[in-house]
Amino acid sequence: MLETFAGENAAALSKLWRQKQLEYSSRRALIKRYCSFAECTAEALEFACNAFQVAPSEQQRQALLDGYRKLPAFPDVSGGLERAQAAGFRLYAFSNGLASNVESVLNHAGVRKYFLDIVSVDEVRSFKPDPEVYHHFLQRAESSAEKSWLISSNPFDVTGARAVGMQAIWVQRSTDAVFDPWEHRPTAIVSSLQEIATVAKLT
Repeated sequence: MLETFAGENAAALSKLWRQKQLEYSSRRALIKRYCSFAECTAEALEFACNAFQVAPSEQQRQALLDGYRKLPAFPDVSGGLERAQAAGFRLYAFSNGLASNVESVLNHAGVRKYFLDIVSVDEVRSFKPDPEVYHHFLQRAESSAEKSWLISSNPFDVTGARAVGMQAIWVQRSTDAVFDPWEHRPTAIVSSLQEIATVAKLT
């Protein structure tokens, strides 16, 4: 879809869109001016299009935004979740997105059945890595920080979880990905969700 109006800049525009999406959500958490992640996504797309001086039609713009509810899962996700569930872990989808949108994504990817529930930051009107959202997750999951494992390919999310005392696994899907040199390091690093059931420990 991006290629139809961004041409050879499609990949760079997509990367900037994602960068601004996360920047906007984090910035709004800092200044306590919440809007939904879907709105942050739309604003980030507008910024990226302006930066590359392209103007998608309203139909193209809406199709791109709707696509966020139909993202495919990585090949290792289903098997990794199945192994974790079989190992006895209680699985929750914990997201910056609205619960209804996350529900659509999980259903589309065919993995909703593995999760007990969806916990959205919208319930506390903030975003990761605000400590408040991780504390909210722990309340919803009825678990303590030291017994809870966050799994993410986003370093900022892993850092946020570790900062409140949670265990966290960073999924390093590319050898080019670099973790932030902060004091809060991942409990473990994996390249595939298939490794989670082996690396994480029930306590």
